[in-house]
Amino acid sequence: MRARHFDAAWTISAESLAARDPATRDDPALPYHQRWVWDGRPVDDQDVLVRCYHGLGDTIQFARFLPLLAARARTVTVEMQPDLLPLFGHWADSMSFHAFDPAHPLPPAACDLEIMDLAFALRAAPDRHAAPYLPQPRDEGGSGVIGLCHAAGGWDAARNIPATLLQPLCEGHDCVLLMPQPQGDTAALPVRNPEGCPAAIADTAALIATLDLVITVDTMVAHLAGAMGVPVWALLKHEPDWRWNPAEPYSCWYPRTRQFVQPHAGDWPGVIAQVERALADLPRMSKAVSTLKPARL
Repeated sequence: MRARHFDAAWTISAESLAARDPATRDDPALPYHQRWVWDGRPVDDQDVLVRCYHGLGDTIQFARFLPLLAARARTVTVEMQPDLLPLFGHWADSMSFHAFDPAHPLPPAACDLEIMDLAFALRAAPDRHAAPYLPQPRDEGGSGVIGLCHAAGGWDAARNIPATLLQPLCEGHDCVLLMPQPQGDTAALPVRNPEGCPAAIADTAALIATLDLVITVDTMVAHLAGAMGVPVWALLKHEPDWRWNPAEPYSCWYPRTRQFVQPHAGDWPGVIAQVERALADLPRMSKAVSTLKPARL
């Protein structure tokens, strides 16, 4: 998947699926994020239920394939994290959305799959429905403001950057925080909103739509801004998650997302130095980031 050898990846996935015990499908004894859902049955002309068992960023990333599914299935129902539902009203005519309640999930449909199964089930590469696919009113004239997100929560602490490393970026540019609950040294950063951004994801999306550039670690903010078509500079650890290819300058999932990778494990100062040089090369922030070279798909 990282190298874009999608046919080979799907062959491996099919072999893995065939080896699974059907009795363990959607096993209620497991946490939701460890379950497997799709059993390989065709989606064509079926009533399909898409379950969102993983993270917010995972849901945003793979939601791009929902219109492709809707074009093939008889009906599509999406059981999605409640915080994300306001972002997907523009697809309400072709599929139905329901809030995912872990205590009371929807009953099975003729075909159930987890949203991260969509690429495999549809044999669809990222560019089959390329970003942007989460529209937000946006002024491309340029505000000159940069959004910063330096922490990805507790899922993978190695993705987080010490807030103090952002100090030079904040001193040289007009910045806002894209974190709802700043902690520790973050509060001392010279940004417009030291209290952080709105907790509601729809409100965060509206804030992102006003920005010229988002600089963020590997977390939901990267996927949200990327899916909206806002230029993103993704700050990645030396061996990043499979969806980011450190050998490529841009992401194949989000054409306006540029990747800055640790020169070696743990070297966040090296990443920030790369970002500072890149910002210095932009003669006018508001003009340059709106014309960043897209990825090769």
